Amino acid sequence: MRRPRIRWSAARGLRARLAVAFLLVAAVSALTTAALTFQEARKAILQRSQDTAINALRSQVNSLAPDVPFPPSAGDLQHFAYQLDGGGQAQNWQAYASFQNGPLLPQRPANTGTAITPQLREAVAGKGVPVFQRVMKDGRPWLAIGMPVSYAGTLRAQSGLAVYAELPLTAEQANTGALIKAAERGAVPALALSLVPALLAAQGVLRPVRRLRKAAGDIAAGRLDTRLDVRGGDELADLSRTFNHMAATLEENVIELRRLEATARRFASDVSHELRTPLAAMTAVTDVLDEDAAALDPDTAAAVRLVSAETAKLVRMVEDLMEVSRFDAGAAALHLDEVDAAETVRKSLQARGWQDQVETRLAGRVRALLDPRRIDVVVANLVGNALRHGGAPVRIRLAAGGGRLLIEVADNGPGIPDEVLPHIFERFYKADAARARSEGSGLGLAIAEENVRLHGGELRAANRPEGGAVFTVDLPLRARDPHAHQPCPQDGEEQ
Repeated sequence: MRRPRIRWSAARGLRARLAVAFLLVAAVSALTTAALTFQEARKAILQRSQDTAINALRSQVNSLAPDVPFPPSAGDLQHFAYQLDGGGQAQNWQAYASFQNGPLLPQRPANTGTAITPQLREAVAGKGVPVFQRVMKDGRPWLAIGMPVSYAGTLRAQSGLAVYAELPLTAEQANTGALIKAAERGAVPALALSLVPALLAAQGVLRPVRRLRKAAGDIAAGRLDTRLDVRGGDELADLSRTFNHMAATLEENVIELRRLEATARRFASDVSHELRTPLAAMTAVTDVLDEDAAALDPDTAAAVRLVSAETAKLVRMVEDLMEVSRFDAGAAALHLDEVDAAETVRKSLQARGWQDQVETRLAGRVRALLDPRRIDVVVANLVGNALRHGGAPVRIRLAAGGGRLLIEVADNGPGIPDEVLPHIFERFYKADAARARSEGSGLGLAIAEENVRLHGGELRAANRPEGGAVFTVDLPLRARDPHAHQPCPQDGEEQ
């Protein structure tokens, strides 16, 4: 099924469109030229035929008219027409004569039509000059000529005598048909020949476009030092220069951003390390003060408990920052062990005293290759987030199937606003921008997602139809450490 798609894509490509456009231009030009040539040739052929016929008829009339008595009888008109027929054998016409707009003589049989129309007779009588008309009779083109005849001392319009002739244009039609066939025979080779320059032109346009596409792919792959060779001074050359300028600017900006990012990451890591020692001392002091808080006066005891709680929050934030720094530096590694997944979740809840606050549905006998410490962090962050921001009851479900391990943490709270869902795993993101402080560091969900991703899994957040939020951890049952080195095969083993 893939091959037809490739062919269809190639058929719709720029090369095909340029070739088709070139052929269309060539076809339109050839057809326009052929049409104009045909019109002019046809006009010239018909003009020559009618001029020849009119001049021949006028010559015969001038030769024979003096012998026609005035006024002529019907027999005189028929004799006059027969004489004209005899003199017009070269043109193969049929002549008629009429006096005082009377009937055409000689008369044709009733079942035989004539090309002499009433309009032509009216034009001859009214204008008093030779008139011609091309008409169709019996499916063939005919030329009809009308000409007034003057007697000595009379005007043509006043003599009342007129002659008419009709002659077929079969030869002229054959000539124009031959022109059409010649144009058709010449158009096909012309279009075939025009395909060669069309392909050459398309190749000339597509070659720099292909280089530009390849260079853009290299830039997307991270090779920011990619540049194009600029040739010529046309629009494509200008595009190549613009691309080179863009690539150089992008390379400079990326280098600067990487430097700033490394500096910020190093700063956060250094600060976190430097804070660990004083925080350890502060924690020890606050532990001692907590033990003696009951013996202090109420105000001092409240102050001691506040300092102790804030110190604990600061310790957790520093630990989270150090964990994030390890993820950013690529130093986070998995320490995999085959464990009972349900027991791992249960121990995480018991270590924090949540077993009475959380409803569990844990499938038993599910063995998984995981990092227990990191799974503990994931469960603790998700359940703690549900207890703090969701509504009771909080439920955790564990299931396995298809080589995957699913851990769902759901609550009955108000759910996650739609505008918050796309940012729920961002670091330090707060749904309420006006809230300056929160119980957590704002890194819990981000750290949970990084730990799940480190296992090769996915962490998803959504709202349940019946209300409340649900977080789903989707892990492979046999996770692989992306930073672990595979053992080299021993001698004699297959690779």
